[in-house]
Amino acid sequence: MLPHRCPLQAASWFFAWALIVAIAWGSATAVEAEDWPCWRGARGNGTWHGPPLPDRWPEEGPNVRWRRPIGGGYAGVAVVGQRVYTMDRRVDEASEREEERVVCFDLDDGHLVWQYAYPVRYGDLAYGNGPRAMPTVYDGRVYTVGAVGHVHCLDAETGRPIWSKDFVADHQAELPEWGLAASPVVRDRLVLLHVGVPGGCLLALDRRTGQEVWRCGDDPAGYATPIVVRHAGWEALVCWSPQHVLAVAPEDGRLLWSIPYKVTYGVSIATPIVHRGILFVTGYWEGTKAIRLGATREAADLIWENNRYLRGLMSQPLYRDGYVYCLDKTHGLVCFEIETGRKRWEDRHRMTPRGRNPQATMVWTGHDDHVLVLNSEGELIHARFRPEGYLELDRAKLLGPTWAHPAYAGRWVVARNDEEIVCASLTNE
Repeated sequence: MLPHRCPLQAASWFFAWALIVAIAWGSATAVEAEDWPCWRGARGNGTWHGPPLPDRWPEEGPNVRWRRPIGGGYAGVAVVGQRVYTMDRRVDEASEREEERVVCFDLDDGHLVWQYAYPVRYGDLAYGNGPRAMPTVYDGRVYTVGAVGHVHCLDAETGRPIWSKDFVADHQAELPEWGLAASPVVRDRLVLLHVGVPGGCLLALDRRTGQEVWRCGDDPAGYATPIVVRHAGWEALVCWSPQHVLAVAPEDGRLLWSIPYKVTYGVSIATPIVHRGILFVTGYWEGTKAIRLGATREAADLIWENNRYLRGLMSQPLYRDGYVYCLDKTHGLVCFEIETGRKRWEDRHRMTPRGRNPQATMVWTGHDDHVLVLNSEGELIHARFRPEGYLELDRAKLLGPTWAHPAYAGRWVVARNDEEIVCASLTNE
């Protein structure tokens, strides 16, 4: 038998219960609406825990919070707390002085909080509009890689330089044709770089002091950001260079394994992904390789290849429930089984236009099979990627043509191109 309660007691119990639910919901929402601190998001794999999204944005597109002018570059955007970070390049036509900048904007109103500029000389660098690598924000510091070899560690609040390196001038790094593009990767006390110094395709620096800890590999630098892989109780740093897919012990730089994959023009661009113990790497001319990771970190075997309809270029693939979604240069978005490479469907270039260099950044939203896409035309797309097919819910023009990766943080998207950076609401609020 339930004890008797007076109405006041019942009301007090109800309001206490409601308060607990509200606090729990608010906490869950805060956790879901996470920051975007590094390349491909907090986990480095194109997943974001964001708020629920409407199926349709307003007819005129997502509500724009602010727009600000910016210089050239492909560098993606990072957002941590109320700060927005990216890089650009500016040229004074009269003096021919050129500089790269690390810039920090306020997320609320877009005002410039600080900038850190340093002189550069791009020379005949192909596609030389500006930096390529997205900043990495960690523990109150911003780590950046410039297109022609400058690496910086800056205070995230003030932009004050803490340490810097010029890997071309001081360490004989050889630049790839389109400049350095791999973002810094932070692991514990190290910042890991793919910069191509002699004997150092991969290089580890003490992230606090900038002192070299180890270097590994004789391959030249490519464009793909390395990833830290955790599998079967072990951990390794995996890098796709223009000549190999290789794994390194992150603590000391020891080479664990290497599988040949020499690519035309050195365009190892798309970041590899790992799921179900399979490492997936894709490029345009030589196609895709799937590598089975072993019980120990020294073991890895090639299990299948495809050079017919799985030829990605710049866009980072996504994985869910046994299937990979990859932007193929010839066929558009392609869905296939990760275990076998068997194709399920292709979207025939509906998501992003076919062209010489098709590009789209694709991110899981944290809500089932929902995806946010920013394509090369600057169109923001809310879609669903399913084994049954591509389902587009809405798209809206956010800014002009872009290859840069946007940031998703809170309920906002922050995107940039060679002319402007824009912050817009994803939730119609």
